[in-house]
Amino acid sequence: MSVIEVSELRKSYGGRAVVDGVSFAVEEGEIFGILGPNGAGKTTTVECIEGLRTPDAGRVRVTGLDPVADQEAVTRVLGVQLQESELQAKLTVREALELYAAFYPDPADWRVLAERLSLTGKLGTRFAKLSGGQQQRLFIALALIGNPKVVVLDELTTGLDPRARRDTWELIEDVRAGGVTVLLVTHFMEEAQRLCDRIAVIDGGRIAALDTPAGLIRRSAGGTVISFTPSAPLDDGELAALPAVTSVGHKDGRITLAGTDETVNAVITLLARSRVTAHQLRVVDATLDDAFLDLTAGNLTNGAAR
Repeated sequence: MSVIEVSELRKSYGGRAVVDGVSFAVEEGEIFGILGPNGAGKTTTVECIEGLRTPDAGRVRVTGLDPVADQEAVTRVLGVQLQESELQAKLTVREALELYAAFYPDPADWRVLAERLSLTGKLGTRFAKLSGGQQQRLFIALALIGNPKVVVLDELTTGLDPRARRDTWELIEDVRAGGVTVLLVTHFMEEAQRLCDRIAVIDGGRIAALDTPAGLIRRSAGGTVISFTPSAPLDDGELAALPAVTSVGHKDGRITLAGTDETVNAVITLLARSRVTAHQLRVVDATLDDAFLDLTAGNLTNGAAR
């Protein structure tokens, strides 16, 4: 069942289309990622889902509700961690949790959330004294305190060190395991590749691709790259005829092939049959970074959009 539905969403500023016909659906229980270059329109798209902006055209529904017309009802099913969030510096963790819990008719037990997010030992600590990772855990708690069915996490790990980032990834996986659907906006490819069930790549205000991380990687022009220095010459015609090979290159006596996993097995078979040894054999798979660059090549925006 789709818990978020976006259909032909459009939003313009000053006559310039920032979001231009975006459509996708987020299924119950998944972690759905949104990727895009700076200025691609992903933040505006998410703000329309959150009810913070009114679309010029198109349809947005969160658990069947209109985020603008049914804003009060939407706040009961949608938790949000904004891209830029701050609390009053002297507010303690306990005070923040108690305050936000008072906003909802049936809030989650903030003590349980504090325990789940490793904040129990920081309940008396003022916001300004929390580390970046602790602040992010607090914002996750505040996004979950209304017992939402869906939570939006926007650039959650920006500014965190690698350890804090990985700890936060584990928290997101725990959130999903608790039955909450997650819409994750990020520009960290490793983060999206690890966490997301599916990803929408938004570029120039449109959906450039929508697939699983593995599916997006398979679209990459790079695919799998095999490189080695042969102990004896190999025929280029034989190399080019190997399964799924897209290119054959030579440099300083080294051969480089672009293909797929199938190509790797075929290369090994060819080498064995030809009694050729592959020195310094390297096999490198394409990553989500490669797929992202291929999908957005030549159309990177300059940050004028959001």
